[in-house]
Amino acid sequence: MNLNQVTVPCTDLAASVAFYLALGLRQIVSSPPDYARFECPVGGSTFSLHRTGAIARDGGVVVYFELDDLDTKVTELEAAGLRFESKPQDQSWLWREAYLRDPAGNRICLFHAGANRLYPPWRINDDREA
Repeated sequence: MNLNQVTVPCTDLAASVAFYLALGLRQIVSSPPDYARFECPVGGSTFSLHRTGAIARDGGVVVYFELDDLDTKVTELEAAGLRFESKPQDQSWLWREAYLRDPAGNRICLFHAGANRLYPPWRINDDREA
Protein backbone atom coordinates (compact mmCIF):
# COMPACT_ATOMS: atom_id res chain seq x y z
CA MET A 1 0.00 0.00 0.00
CA ASN A 2 1.23 3.52 -0.79
CA LEU A 3 -0.27 6.80 0.35
CA ASN A 4 -1.57 8.65 -2.69
CA GLN A 5 -2.78 11.93 -1.26
CA VAL A 6 -4.17 13.88 1.63
CA THR A 7 -7.09 16.26 1.09
CA VAL A 8 -7.71 19.11 3.51
CA PRO A 9 -10.64 21.50 3.66
CA CYS A 10 -10.43 25.22 2.98
CA THR A 11 -12.87 28.11 2.78
CA ASP A 12 -10.83 30.39 0.48
CA LEU A 13 -9.39 28.25 -2.30
CA ALA A 14 -7.27 31.04 -3.83
CA ALA A 15 -5.61 31.92 -0.51
CA SER A 16 -4.93 28.26 0.26
CA VAL A 17 -3.51 27.62 -3.22
CA ALA A 18 -1.14 30.59 -2.79
CA PHE A 19 -0.03 29.25 0.61
CA TYR A 20 0.82 25.76 -0.66
CA LEU A 21 2.57 27.16 -3.73
CA ALA A 22 4.69 29.26 -1.34
CA LEU A 23 5.58 26.07 0.57
CA GLY A 24 6.98 24.65 -2.67
CA LEU A 25 4.25 22.29 -3.88
CA ARG A 26 3.52 22.24 -7.62
CA GLN A 27 -0.10 22.65 -8.66
CA ILE A 28 -1.24 19.97 -11.11
CA VAL A 29 -5.05 20.40 -11.05
CA SER A 30 -7.08 23.58 -10.89
CA SER A 31 -10.87 23.22 -10.63
CA PRO A 32 -12.10 26.47 -9.12
CA PRO A 33 -13.98 27.30 -7.09
CA ASP A 34 -13.88 24.00 -5.19
CA TYR A 35 -10.72 21.94 -5.79
CA ALA A 36 -6.97 22.08 -6.34
CA ARG A 37 -4.35 19.34 -6.36
CA PHE A 38 -0.60 19.55 -5.91
CA GLU A 39 2.39 17.32 -6.47
CA CYS A 40 5.03 17.12 -3.76
CA PRO A 41 8.48 18.09 -5.05
CA VAL A 42 10.01 14.79 -3.86
CA GLY A 43 8.41 11.36 -4.22
CA GLY A 44 5.07 10.55 -5.75
CA SER A 45 2.63 11.91 -3.16
CA THR A 46 -0.02 14.47 -3.94
CA PHE A 47 -1.93 16.91 -1.77
CA SER A 48 -5.39 18.35 -2.40
CA LEU A 49 -7.60 21.20 -1.24
CA HIS A 50 -11.38 21.00 -1.24
CA ARG A 51 -13.46 24.09 -0.57
CA THR A 52 -16.10 23.73 2.12
CA GLY A 53 -18.44 26.07 3.97
CA ALA A 54 -16.92 25.72 7.43
CA ILE A 55 -13.88 24.16 9.04
CA ALA A 56 -13.65 22.71 12.52
CA ARG A 57 -10.75 24.30 14.40
CA ASP A 58 -8.21 21.99 15.99
CA GLY A 59 -9.85 18.89 14.60
CA GLY A 60 -6.73 16.88 15.37
CA VAL A 61 -5.40 16.65 11.80
CA VAL A 62 -1.79 17.71 11.24
CA VAL A 63 -0.20 17.55 7.78
CA TYR A 64 3.54 16.81 7.77
CA PHE A 65 5.89 17.83 4.96
CA GLU A 66 9.53 16.73 5.23
CA LEU A 67 12.34 19.02 4.08
CA ASP A 68 16.07 18.36 3.90
CA ASP A 69 17.02 21.88 5.04
CA LEU A 70 14.23 22.81 7.42
CA ASP A 71 15.84 25.85 9.02
CA THR A 72 16.68 27.51 5.70
CA LYS A 73 13.17 26.91 4.35
CA VAL A 74 11.55 28.34 7.49
CA THR A 75 13.73 31.46 7.17
CA GLU A 76 12.73 31.80 3.49
CA LEU A 77 9.03 31.36 4.26
CA GLU A 78 9.14 33.90 7.10
CA ALA A 79 10.83 36.39 4.74
CA ALA A 80 7.95 35.74 2.31
CA GLY A 81 5.44 36.67 5.03
CA LEU A 82 4.36 33.31 6.46
CA ARG A 83 3.96 33.25 10.24
CA PHE A 84 5.04 30.21 12.25
CA GLU A 85 3.48 29.08 15.52
CA SER A 86 6.79 27.54 16.51
CA LYS A 87 10.28 27.78 15.06
CA PRO A 88 12.34 24.66 14.26
CA GLN A 89 12.94 22.64 17.41
CA ASP A 90 14.57 19.28 18.03
CA GLN A 91 12.06 16.80 19.45
CA SER A 92 12.64 13.81 21.73
CA TRP A 93 11.45 11.50 18.91
CA LEU A 94 14.51 12.65 16.87
CA TRP A 95 12.65 14.90 14.43
CA ARG A 96 13.22 18.64 13.99
CA GLU A 97 9.83 20.37 13.59
CA ALA A 98 8.28 23.79 12.95
CA TYR A 99 4.54 24.51 12.92
CA LEU A 100 2.29 26.95 11.09
CA ARG A 101 -1.30 27.07 9.87
CA ASP A 102 -2.63 27.38 6.36
CA PRO A 103 -5.23 30.07 5.55
CA ALA A 104 -8.05 27.67 6.52
CA GLY A 105 -6.52 26.99 9.93
CA ASN A 106 -5.22 23.48 9.17
CA ARG A 107 -2.09 22.74 11.22
CA ILE A 108 1.04 22.15 9.13
CA CYS A 109 4.29 20.67 10.40
CA LEU A 110 7.43 21.19 8.37
CA PHE A 111 10.03 18.75 9.62
CA HIS A 112 13.26 16.90 9.03
CA ALA A 113 13.71 13.38 10.34
CA GLY A 114 16.05 11.71 7.87
CA ALA A 115 16.42 8.00 8.55
CA ASN A 116 14.53 8.37 11.84
CA ARG A 117 11.27 8.92 9.94
CA LEU A 118 11.03 5.22 9.06
CA TYR A 119 13.81 3.75 11.18
CA PRO A 120 13.87 5.28 14.67
CA PRO A 121 15.97 3.40 17.22
CA TRP A 122 12.75 2.08 18.81
CA ARG A 123 11.27 0.72 15.57
CA ILE A 124 9.39 -2.56 15.97
CA ASN A 125 11.14 -5.29 14.01
CA ASP A 126 9.17 -8.01 12.33
CA ASP A 127 9.66 -10.90 9.88
CA ARG A 128 9.13 -8.70 6.83
CA GLU A 129 12.35 -6.75 7.33
CA ALA A 130 15.44 -7.96 5.56
